[in-house]
Amino acid sequence: MKLWKRNAVVAAIVLFVCAAVYLNWNYPDDTAEAGKTLGEAALVDAQTQDPLLTGTQEQQEQNASGSDYFDAARLNRQQARDSALSLLQDAAAGEGVDQTTLDQANASIQTMASNTVTEAQIENLVMAKGYTDCVAFIGEDGISVVVAAPESGLDAGGTAKIMDIVVSETGFTSDQIKIIPAE
Repeated sequence: MKLWKRNAVVAAIVLFVCAAVYLNWNYPDDTAEAGKTLGEAALVDAQTQDPLLTGTQEQQEQNASGSDYFDAARLNRQQARDSALSLLQDAAAGEGVDQTTLDQANASIQTMASNTVTEAQIENLVMAKGYTDCVAFIGEDGISVVVAAPESGLDAGGTAKIMDIVVSETGFTSDQIKIIPAE
């Protein structure tokens, strides 16, 4: 009885495999005829028919290169900050650390966290004023703000707007602030 059941199961599996091979062989692959592959990107070489996304190739290259700078600057800033944070946490977590060292490490961590929030606020406010991108770097003695300059360049009015944002967010004086237009 068991031998008969086992043979019936094996025969059914063989029948299904044969049917699958037959169907696969006789029916063409519809996706190959349509010229599309699952997972294929619809936007290739940044060409699109969408009027909101169209622009000259030169504009797209400028946006990409400018965006690359700001992305790289943010990444470098974050990596440096992560490395410093790791060193401070290791110093604070070490055995036999005196209270002064622990307090200094915690104060530095708090300062880094505060600077991170302030930089993000400045970047968002500058972009809200109409600039396409911005990255801010707060140091001990001042701040540097790199702004994607418009085609006409960064004028005195734009510099004053950025200066006002930075002064109100950080409390730095104007001689501690550097505004750099990215080209």
